[in-house]
Amino acid sequence: MTSVALLNGDGEVYEHRLTGVPVTAPTRGASAPRVAYAAAHVVPRIAAENVPDAPADLDWDATLAFRHHLWSCGLGVADAMDTAQRNMGLDATAIRELIKRSAAEAKSVDGRLVVGVNTDDVGDETISLDEVVTAYLHQLEFAEDNGADVVLMASRHLARAARSPQDYERVYGAVLARATRPVILHWLGPAFDSQLDGYFGSTDVDEARAVVRRIIEDNVGSVSGIKVSLLDAVTEIALRREVPESVRVFTGDDFNYVDLIAGDGRHHSDALLGAFATCAPVAAAALAALGDGDETRYRQLLEPTQALSREVFAAPTSFYKTGVAFLAWLNGYQPAFSMVGGLHSGRSLPHLSRLVRLADEARALEHPELAAQRWTDLLHVHGVDTASGASEATGNQSRAKRSA
Repeated sequence: MTSVALLNGDGEVYEHRLTGVPVTAPTRGASAPRVAYAAAHVVPRIAAENVPDAPADLDWDATLAFRHHLWSCGLGVADAMDTAQRNMGLDATAIRELIKRSAAEAKSVDGRLVVGVNTDDVGDETISLDEVVTAYLHQLEFAEDNGADVVLMASRHLARAARSPQDYERVYGAVLARATRPVILHWLGPAFDSQLDGYFGSTDVDEARAVVRRIIEDNVGSVSGIKVSLLDAVTEIALRREVPESVRVFTGDDFNYVDLIAGDGRHHSDALLGAFATCAPVAAAALAALGDGDETRYRQLLEPTQALSREVFAAPTSFYKTGVAFLAWLNGYQPAFSMVGGLHSGRSLPHLSRLVRLADEARALEHPELAAQRWTDLLHVHGVDTASGASEATGNQSRAKRSA
């Protein structure tokens, strides 16, 4: 049985035995009781200058291969969204290329795909409401021209420009009127992006929910669903009771998705989750069990992934992408633990240690021996002596104290 060394916050090294048996995803095409998308990350080219503020330079082979992995598990792919580092390193040129390439790959395998449409082509400048509409439409037209379905993402520019709930209703109405097929809206909370605090015109979630409901009802023919990323199960449950039957509520709640997807007998949430990119075979197998009417098996499989997800998405939540990329690297889906903009430095070794343990417990390590070797190599790079049970940094601190 393979063992790995893990590191706690005091610099102490301890042993963990990998006991999780990898899960085999169901055969693609198997019926599932929920529509489920995994939000996919991007992989940088190893030799590129992927440093803060540099244009994203991607390893397209690895980036697209990871999407094929998700499709092979029977999941849909949500692309060019916050998991792919929108507003955290992925620039406008890379976004358009990613949408174009992902749409072509999805078509080649008949894979489900939705892509993010935002206003971030504009940069950080402040713009008017009419300019927000224009920016949205620019990206909407590009996505639709490439054959991709759309997630209309929350806009930082709209959050800055809007002065009332009516401003949100006006902008969304104008954009949705131009969509050639129904889109998924996105309600992204401040835990993921602090610049979106008070989105839809109020910091009171009940008041904001009323605005969301009006936008959907006024444009129901143009809205297929809404992704709710608030980490607030109560609000999500309330919203899915209120929206028209034709509109799906996709949970983006990476803390509480097990119960939300299972539902209450009358209503349930579908899934559009970054968490599913960390455990695609397990998630797919769990959904298949739910489709077979075996909720016990569904929970046995999926609940351990939720514990993993809660650590991946721990505060500061916006750095969850680091965990997604880290687990993809452990599982062999990218050649190095690196991210656009150097974001792989966004989490500590003790945090990554917890991810190793929780991924094992969730059966999300697809190749345990490979994961163990890669993790051990990373510890060695950081000066952790896995043989002696203490990190080099801890030893250096102790020696400094003795000589003082």
